[in-house]
Amino acid sequence: MNLSEKRIVVTGGAGFLGKHVVDQLQARKCQHVFVPRSRDFDLRKEDDIRHMLQAFKPEIIIHLAAVVGGIGANQKNPGKFFYDNLIMGTQLMEQARLFGVEKFVAIGTICSYPKFAAVPFVEEDLWSGYPEETNAPYGMAKKMMLVQSQAYREQYGFNSIYLLPVNLYGPHDNFDLETSHVIPAIIRKCVEAKQRKEREIVLWGTGNVTREFIYVEDAALAIINATELFDSSDPINIGSGEETTIRRLAETIQELCSYDGSIVWDAKKPDGQPRRQLDTRKAKTAFGFEASTPLITGLQKTIAWYCQHVVGNGVKSP
Repeated sequence: MNLSEKRIVVTGGAGFLGKHVVDQLQARKCQHVFVPRSRDFDLRKEDDIRHMLQAFKPEIIIHLAAVVGGIGANQKNPGKFFYDNLIMGTQLMEQARLFGVEKFVAIGTICSYPKFAAVPFVEEDLWSGYPEETNAPYGMAKKMMLVQSQAYREQYGFNSIYLLPVNLYGPHDNFDLETSHVIPAIIRKCVEAKQRKEREIVLWGTGNVTREFIYVEDAALAIINATELFDSSDPINIGSGEETTIRRLAETIQELCSYDGSIVWDAKKPDGQPRRQLDTRKAKTAFGFEASTPLITGLQKTIAWYCQHVVGNGVKSP
């Protein structure tokens, strides 16, 4: 599929991942990229979805819009995270089918995998157990788009695909400590503690669980490659294949931020899923994607962006 002349709607296109997807589409000379804003189109409402489709007349929809957050935000908002994500995905795909959209790209979440899935996670194990409890409502809501995608392809011949990106990080991330994920939270805590000359920072959990992360520009490239080249409703993992403990991650960020204080682990707080690492072979086979940004490089770029664009006031990256 040649994207350059297609009318493409990117829901969530003003968000963290969306900014990078839109930038890369424009870099590929895509002339008709549209970003619906929530103030104009509430994707939880059918009428707003229909108005959005009539306004932009998309041939392709890349559905990135989501209500997301870290462990704490998931614990505080399980009902909201479930309902908002479920209703957006379900109604948007249905209305896209009725409108005659050529291709629908659904973005799932690593949180949909079972809590104790074998490592590395392979797509065939997606239904082998229940997700980790702290983010299960969010994970299950997003996984319903996979069911819908497969059902719609079987009954209606609707061309939709379903991608499962691992934890994202990079420029334009959310650094709000109430709702952020682990990397931006640790970066902010280290930078602020260094500025204030505080001797310690407190992080959630034991630090012993593992995670895999993918730099946001790599994830955006994967999504665009899949949009161009992949036409199946089989789920596809999007990741880097690089697993690290949260403790090692925190120590690396601490070093990159030149923060010489101590890290205190609050073991009373939940760790979340014990391990996360993806098998990414299918993405390479299906649409030629391999992540190219090592974690250390991505962290350096993210810290530099945070210091320049968020902290400001002349603060330089370490």
